[in-house]
Amino acid sequence: MKRTFICLTFLAAGLLSCSWGFFAHMQINHLAVFTVPSGMTRFYKYNIDYITNHSTDPDKRRYADTAEAPGHYLDTEVYETVVDSIPRKWEDAVKKYGRKKLYKNGILPWQIQRSYYKLVNAFKQRDSARILINSTYLGHYLSDAHVPLHTSENHDGQLSNQKGIHGFWESRLPELFSEKYNFLVGRAVYIQDPLKEAWKIIAHTHSLADSTLTVESHLNHIFPSYRKYGYTKRNGQVTKQYSFEYSNEYHNRLNHMVEKQMRAAILAVGSYWYSAWVDAGQPTLENMHGVKQPLYF
Repeated sequence: MKRTFICLTFLAAGLLSCSWGFFAHMQINHLAVFTVPSGMTRFYKYNIDYITNHSTDPDKRRYADTAEAPGHYLDTEVYETVVDSIPRKWEDAVKKYGRKKLYKNGILPWQIQRSYYKLVNAFKQRDSARILINSTYLGHYLSDAHVPLHTSENHDGQLSNQKGIHGFWESRLPELFSEKYNFLVGRAVYIQDPLKEAWKIIAHTHSLADSTLTVESHLNHIFPSYRKYGYTKRNGQVTKQYSFEYSNEYHNRLNHMVEKQMRAAILAVGSYWYSAWVDAGQPTLENMHGVKQPLYF
């Protein structure tokens, strides 16, 4: 597992962009495989390269399909002042806000629910290709639900003069520090109500959005500006990014927030996969080998 993780790190090193960064999305899906129980383990481990490498497909799809983007976020403040006031069921939300507003401001919890039931159906049909596609997509959306600024209208600090903080939190910090994180999260657990659980995840994640912004804002005011950024060479290009010193201070002031959210995402992904398999009647996966080549919707 350690050797695979090291290979994964090098593979992802040049792909740090988009939600959670390609690097973190790959880590989360990869490590979630080790949480599933017997009955699923052999199939998921056999296809771990696909599940890892295609964890970023939903982000890539956003460039080709404009309908994809709303499934990655929920601008909570646009709806109400508190998450609890938003109708949980899709039909109730449509009745209250209308489809146009919902799609404009994000449908993440309902996207998780839809992806979950697609996976359940794929398991019922014992369609290995669809199981893998829907597992990777569901894993991606669940990972997004653990990123604080995916639950806020101020998604990149554009409303608070903190442009770039989104990628700072979800890409730069995991890239620099995740090799020291504890990713032993235990076994996947059964989820009774996938939609209710999605809302629970998002409510907790949104509670971290304020700290994500205020901690960086305070640090920005006390940290010497000339030491805030640095330059690194990647893929033959010199890029400006947050310095290690500034990143390290921000990371420490967040008090393990990124690590905790990555751990929670890993367990959530594995648990949703497991629950979908259970809800499908626990079909045998022993004689299913899956695929070794790219598959897309």
